[in-house]
Amino acid sequence: MRTYSARPSEIERRWWLIDADGLVLGRLAAIIADRLRGKHKPIWTPHLDCGDHVVVINAEKVALTGRKREKKIYYRHTGYPGGIKEVTAGKLLDGRFPERVIEMAVSRMISRGPLQRKVLKKLHVYKGPEHPHQAQKPIPLDIAAMNRKNSIKEIAHG
Repeated sequence: MRTYSARPSEIERRWWLIDADGLVLGRLAAIIADRLRGKHKPIWTPHLDCGDHVVVINAEKVALTGRKREKKIYYRHTGYPGGIKEVTAGKLLDGRFPERVIEMAVSRMISRGPLQRKVLKKLHVYKGPEHPHQAQKPIPLDIAAMNRKNSIKEIAHG
């Protein structure tokens, strides 16, 4: 028996729509990373980009469990000596670009390299409920229904 390896011509891409309102950040990022890489498909091949496009709306309403909103810190460096900057997850979510929290969480779940850069181009994250990808007819993906722990509303009631 031979190991199956997909060809680029065999890859079929879909568009998925995810509403991040009330979803737990880490669980959401893990599911998005799997969809982007194509690991949910039976033809997944490690060295190819087999994944689908993912559109995430309501990024500012993503949930963080515990005290991560105040305690989780994102670091960046300006490139100058002593130029390390830090910002909490809460400030990032309340700020001008709340979609960066989801983008960083997903990018850190995909292994580095040229394939990561290619895969992340298929991630489209938007702050509010509007997105410009209506023509692609994205299929809604209900992540809260997959597992009761995926939604903060279910955790509070459950």
